[in-house]
Amino acid sequence: MKITSSIPIIGVLSCCRQSSTNAAVNFPLPPPPLMHRRTTASSSLLSGGRRRHRRNYDITGSSHGRNVATQHDILRAGDAGSSSSNSGREDVVGISSGGASVASMPPPKDNSAPTAANDATAYTSDDESSHMEIAKKLKNRNATNLSRKFTHAGFGVFFACLNQFLPRTTFVPGMAMLTSATLVMELLRYRRGFKWMNDVLHFFLGGALRKHEMEGKFTGSFYYFAGVLATSYLYPQTAATLGICQLALADPSASYFGRRTRHVYWSRIENGLMGFGRNKGILGFLGGALFCFPFNYRVLKIAKWGVKGVPGGEGAIITASLLLGLAGAFADLAVPTPALVMPKKVLGIPVPPFHVDDNFVVPIFSAFACTKIFELVGWDDGLELAKHILF
Repeated sequence: MKITSSIPIIGVLSCCRQSSTNAAVNFPLPPPPLMHRRTTASSSLLSGGRRRHRRNYDITGSSHGRNVATQHDILRAGDAGSSSSNSGREDVVGISSGGASVASMPPPKDNSAPTAANDATAYTSDDESSHMEIAKKLKNRNATNLSRKFTHAGFGVFFACLNQFLPRTTFVPGMAMLTSATLVMELLRYRRGFKWMNDVLHFFLGGALRKHEMEGKFTGSFYYFAGVLATSYLYPQTAATLGICQLALADPSASYFGRRTRHVYWSRIENGLMGFGRNKGILGFLGGALFCFPFNYRVLKIAKWGVKGVPGGEGAIITASLLLGLAGAFADLAVPTPALVMPKKVLGIPVPPFHVDDNFVVPIFSAFACTKIFELVGWDDGLELAKHILF
């Protein structure tokens, strides 16, 4: 009788147990937390004398891991009965309420918008980008660039003729104004509101410009004019004219022959002594000197020697012509490539990007060498050249 009556009781308990499990599984829960944390699910077994077990579950950012851990806790709570299932639900709800809800978390940062870090050009003005657009069209210093060499030679001969034709009191002040105006242009053309200066330079000089001259550096024009100014101011007219002629011819010709013979490794100067002749070559130096020889010989041959003729004769003219060419080519060789640049700050004060340029060094050194060569061959510094230099 006891056994028979116990069967319905067991069936009722089983039904209650199954219904409580289904209710716990189907109970709508709030979304699990997104933060990385650890939670504890408590469960108690049916046997009252057995102790409670605690187990840790790692709830990570993975949605699969969160679902598995949550469902496992619910099933364990369902095994403990309806009272235990309510406790299990409260534990799970506590996890959601204790952590940050999805609605309360800040939205993810949108990295698609342009920022100064990932899109620097988004905030670059037209003034700042104008010279960079021009630089893309230009050649670097390693290119032969014949147009630059012809422009260089043409300006040199032009200034040499002006120095010969105009009085010193007129030519020197004129060159001073031109040099000063060029310096002002160089200081302003990278600033906002002055992009038109770069456009004007590119319009007139075109491919004669180099890439680095539109990337923050000065153009060679400033050093060219400054070299002509210093030469005409420091030396007698004839020596200054011949020094400017070496700038016009020795510099571009030495550069051309140096480019053509760069594969002759024994003639190349790698680092040089304290940068002397860095990245230049002996064959380029000799080529520049020989290229100047016919021009120098013609200029000295038709100079105004007077009735007594040339002191020292033909040999003196040949010697002076060759030495003048060597002086101009040597001055070009001495300036390293890339050029020596001044520091950005001196005593904490920012300075313009000045550098040692061969356009400044060559005419000054050549004119100085001319005065010494004239002394060597016994010529007077007051020697007058022909009216038109070459004829």
